[in-house]
Amino acid sequence: MAEARAGLLTRFRASAHAFAHGVHPPESKELTAALPIRRMPYPDEVVLPVRQHAGKPARVIVRKGAHVERGDVVAEADGFVSSPVHASASGRVVDVALWPHPDGSMCTAVRIAVDRWSAQIARPRVVPEWDGLTRAAVVRAVQDAGVVGLGGAAFPTHVKLVPPADAAIDTLVVNGAECEPYLTTDHRIMVEYPRRVLFGVRIMMHALGAKRCVIGVERNKPDAIAALRAANGNGFRNDDVEILPLTVKYPQGAEKMLLKSVLGREVASGQLPASVGAIVQNVGSIATIAEVFETGLPLVERIVTVSGHGVRRPANLIVPVGTKVGDLLAHCGGLTDDAAEVLFGGPMMGTAVSTLDAPILKGTTGVVVLTHDEVRDQAALPCIHCGRCLDACPMFLNPSLLGDLARAGRHDEMAAEHLSDCMLCGSCSYVCPSNIPLAQLFAASKSALRRRVMAGTGA
Repeated sequence: MAEARAGLLTRFRASAHAFAHGVHPPESKELTAALPIRRMPYPDEVVLPVRQHAGKPARVIVRKGAHVERGDVVAEADGFVSSPVHASASGRVVDVALWPHPDGSMCTAVRIAVDRWSAQIARPRVVPEWDGLTRAAVVRAVQDAGVVGLGGAAFPTHVKLVPPADAAIDTLVVNGAECEPYLTTDHRIMVEYPRRVLFGVRIMMHALGAKRCVIGVERNKPDAIAALRAANGNGFRNDDVEILPLTVKYPQGAEKMLLKSVLGREVASGQLPASVGAIVQNVGSIATIAEVFETGLPLVERIVTVSGHGVRRPANLIVPVGTKVGDLLAHCGGLTDDAAEVLFGGPMMGTAVSTLDAPILKGTTGVVVLTHDEVRDQAALPCIHCGRCLDACPMFLNPSLLGDLARAGRHDEMAAEHLSDCMLCGSCSYVCPSNIPLAQLFAASKSALRRRVMAGTGA
């Protein structure tokens, strides 16, 4: 009886730190979860698109033929919701022109031929004393460093440090869930750089005036949980920072899902986390903020997981921003004979790239190479109205209805059915027995609605 009661209590505690609905795709993290982070050698060329963040693209300030040092600004922020782009390597600007972007479009980019014999040491920089700075000064330092969300959305981090005036922020929630299959970037950061993560937490709490921080980590990363707890009890005040194990479920790392799991707070439709007194930040971005205030160096490189059965040597690598994916894969031994598709990001929310010339961006969490067996074509069949997508959707939408509307081009009705609340997690597509590409339909519909708004024809 006692054992049964203990098991019931354990299950209750686990369910208390979870959200409704969601799915359980294969994790596929074993390829890289135990691999330590290593540094990739500098490629011969880096390509830096001006559009690497949510908001307005950066404005190029260098010309062809100019020499730049690692960390120099090559494109400045064009407004508050914008982020500068820095040279990730010392070299010569060989061109400023359109270049293939990972999203499939063409984008203005700065191409830099890397100095082959350069030590790649950045210019000396003043490292600010964060605890003596005002919020405005911290915000300026973070924006000047070009820090954006490194979990994939690439929202400028400094904007999150300036919540609405009427929002009373009491809690910083750090996203260490990393629920996307294959990816282990955040996992390795927490294992190898736990003190840096906690230092970044202190800086953000100082800037936000938050009195509490909760770091949510899925239970399939016990070494990360242990590392953070050990660091938190060794030199840091651990009374206001909690490391909370979470149920392993996708999409646990989505902002609204994480807030429900960690704090039990629900964000209303159309609202942001600040409306419930919290700010959510990815663990990689937190560590990057710490590095800015440790070294003064802006965001010029990031940790990328290279994984999948279609690449010969999976790895977790520190990669200069702007490295072409072809050069990255070559460093990892190249593609296997049965490689079929290269994804930026994971298989649930990632996008397939059409050219290996596409560069690694600030928000590129990983590069996953799938084989032919994993991406074999499956014909989409008519919807059988089984309801599985309704049970899977963590936002409690009706993907079946939205899918019918999308295929009919009835975008106004989709907006009325709360399409804006869809975060394109892909849970509906994953469970659909008819193989209907629901998430892709919704992404295209969101783009169509945005274009109509921009054209002034209404929503």
